[in-house]
Amino acid sequence: MIVSHDPMRLGKATLALTAIVATAFVVAGPAQAEPDIKDVQAKVDRLYHQAEQAQERHHDAQLQLEALTRDLDSLKADERRQDARLEVVREQVQDSIVRQYQGESVSTVGQVVVSEDPSAFLSQLSTMSAFTDLQNDLFDSFTTEVEALDIRHEATAERMAEIEETTEQLAEEQAEVDARLAEAKELLGRLEAEERERLLAASRGGFTRLPSSVPASGRAAVAVRAAMAQVGDAYVYGAAGPNAYDCSGLTMMAWGQAGVGLPHSSSAQFGSGPRISQSDLQPGDLVFYYSPISHVGMYIGNGLIVHAANPGAGVKVDGVFSMPYVGAVRPG
Repeated sequence: MIVSHDPMRLGKATLALTAIVATAFVVAGPAQAEPDIKDVQAKVDRLYHQAEQAQERHHDAQLQLEALTRDLDSLKADERRQDARLEVVREQVQDSIVRQYQGESVSTVGQVVVSEDPSAFLSQLSTMSAFTDLQNDLFDSFTTEVEALDIRHEATAERMAEIEETTEQLAEEQAEVDARLAEAKELLGRLEAEERERLLAASRGGFTRLPSSVPASGRAAVAVRAAMAQVGDAYVYGAAGPNAYDCSGLTMMAWGQAGVGLPHSSSAQFGSGPRISQSDLQPGDLVFYYSPISHVGMYIGNGLIVHAANPGAGVKVDGVFSMPYVGAVRPG
């Protein structure tokens, strides 16, 4: 073995060895730290809430789409009625012209003025020498009907454009729900099975001892019983039963059992009844959370609510102020 005593060569060798060790350390590195359970839980809860916000926007867009579709159907019915009225006036005008030209070739007159297009027909009438002999009220009536039909055509086209835009919004919101839920599942997938179960158990949390009875009467009692019967059921975005719910799906189902129809949307449900102050809350009242509103639960008394919380917790009982409180309404 040849040992060099050249200081420069020794220095270069030392540097090379240091570089090798450093490279090995970087490649191998220290054991990757386990994800902090509280940090993961916070991130998962945030993703669940973002997904719920998107789902509630999806519900709002769906309600808007249904209203637009009803409006479009009504407009199309108006168009059909307007077409029928227009045809009646067209025939009256045509008959008047034919009567005034009885001494001439009726078929020629008919060919000149009969047009399938209302505007073209109107233009033809206005250029005919017979126009001055027409009854003014008939011509005015036809003009009015043509204008009314044009207005309905424009309104129908606007509704169809709004429906197309709303349909695109629905697809975007659904994609947002799916993306946030996938992120949450990916985060949970990084945990060991034991840690994952611990986190889910913490999410389920809430009150394990449920109230033996809730002081409610009438339709509110029916709604409360229906909601409480679902405690432990799964949370699924967009679901409204019978075995899974999202937040507004649960309250819609429960009050539906009591004969009160609610929209499948937390923000829309906020307008379903008179506003109730915190001090006047009664079992059955709907309580709303976050700004803008994206979550709803049902008050069951003693400072508690029952609600469909999130995919990790399902339907459970929590404190009324366990989330950012916005307000309450009393359906029915």
